[in-house]
Amino acid sequence: MTTNADPDAGIPPAADADPHLRELPLDSQWVLRGNFLQVKRDRVAMPDGREATREYIRHPGAAVIIPLLDDGRVLLERQYRYPMGRVMLEFPAGKLDPDESPLTCARRELLEETGYSAREWAYAGVLHNAIAYSNERIEIFFARGLTAGERQLDDGEFLDLVEVSEAELDALAVSGQLTDAKTLIGLLWLHRWRAGAWPLVWESTETSGSR
Repeated sequence: MTTNADPDAGIPPAADADPHLRELPLDSQWVLRGNFLQVKRDRVAMPDGREATREYIRHPGAAVIIPLLDDGRVLLERQYRYPMGRVMLEFPAGKLDPDESPLTCARRELLEETGYSAREWAYAGVLHNAIAYSNERIEIFFARGLTAGERQLDDGEFLDLVEVSEAELDALAVSGQLTDAKTLIGLLWLHRWRAGAWPLVWESTETSGSR
């Protein structure tokens, strides 16, 4: 089924700052409408007037959490990722539910996957991890003042929790054992925040609103 190009498909608005680089959507076709991911194929007009095809994944967005333990270590997960065919080390994260704010998602995922709730939250920024073929965005949050509780894993979800120091996480990145993009970006934010270069604004659970 062919439809008009979807303005929410990750295409920049009409008032783009670089019109000489912009590709204009001509029409759009669904390739796959799965339970999680959706794939589209668009016909576009390139800056020189020629036409091309762009295939890309529609993603609902996600949140990643850097949980700071009181002893200075951070909390991570080890989880088998089927497309990679191996267990990956990563910060807790999950996709946004319909009409869910990123902060609400972050709180929910931290509780469900780790059992922890946080006294304070700070929003760091957003990353786009696959800009050539997906409109996925991952909102980055820090959490501290953690209180342990019971995990609430989804049916069919299996993961282990690990507590790692920044030095250990650095070593894993250098050795190539840590390759997950959101976790590497989270480590970068953590280092820059610790160095005072990238400040965070902390808000208590009671006063922080939806973002």
